[in-house]
Amino acid sequence: MIKEVGQKKKGIIMSVLEIKDLHVEIEGKEILKGVNLTLKTGEIAAIMGPNGTGKSTLSAAIMGNPNYEVTKGEVLFDGVNILELEVDERARMGLFLAMQYPSEIPGITNAEFLRAAMNAGKEDDEKISVREFITKLDEKMELLNMKEEMAERYLNEGFSGGEKKRNEILQLLMLEPTFALLDEIDSGLDIDALKVVSKGVNAMRGEGFGAMIITHYQRLLNYITPDVVHVMMEGRVVLSGGPELAARLEREGYAKLAEELGYDYKEEL
Repeated sequence: MIKEVGQKKKGIIMSVLEIKDLHVEIEGKEILKGVNLTLKTGEIAAIMGPNGTGKSTLSAAIMGNPNYEVTKGEVLFDGVNILELEVDERARMGLFLAMQYPSEIPGITNAEFLRAAMNAGKEDDEKISVREFITKLDEKMELLNMKEEMAERYLNEGFSGGEKKRNEILQLLMLEPTFALLDEIDSGLDIDALKVVSKGVNAMRGEGFGAMIITHYQRLLNYITPDVVHVMMEGRVVLSGGPELAARLEREGYAKLAEELGYDYKEEL
């Protein structure tokens, strides 16, 4: 039984996700080497850094991907160590992961998947009705400029990269999690698709929602303004700041910052 989490502030449940000294390995190789950061509802946090610094590993480990072994540390969701929970339990607590490369699942339609996910773990009298579901689905698909026929297509099967990313944001809007981990949702998107995806994320902003946006580039952050920016290098968070930090990285790149902080980093060619 998962207990109710969060603290009420002026009628709104405020939640905190704390990552404490997190160490993670993949096939015996240590990727995360002591990550510490805090994510609060009401905030959008951007995680930036060069390739291979552990950004995607961080989101996968938080969500419970079995390919990533946590060797040390805690991830506390309002004081509950979610590392002791199964993936579905973490999701029911209010965690959501938008993957960089969403899987294709033939045999189940978008609509079927979304309604099953929304009703998972709920008593019969708490489940969303067909009418309520269709009304909400139509509203969110319109927000994302998605054609109605997308609801009846098999989950991500035959979707373009942009359609898959838009579909991930549709899931976010339908499920309304407490915390979203958005792993490079901007990769491979043209400017029009980027604007639509950003509009979907911005529609979720509010005191009861927090997000961790993983990205390499400032471009996405021109449309989703973060409250805080964390920079990762060599498996750790090495610097935190406001939106101006992302703008600085866009101007100067990572090499200059790495040199200032004493990290060995070479620009990719």
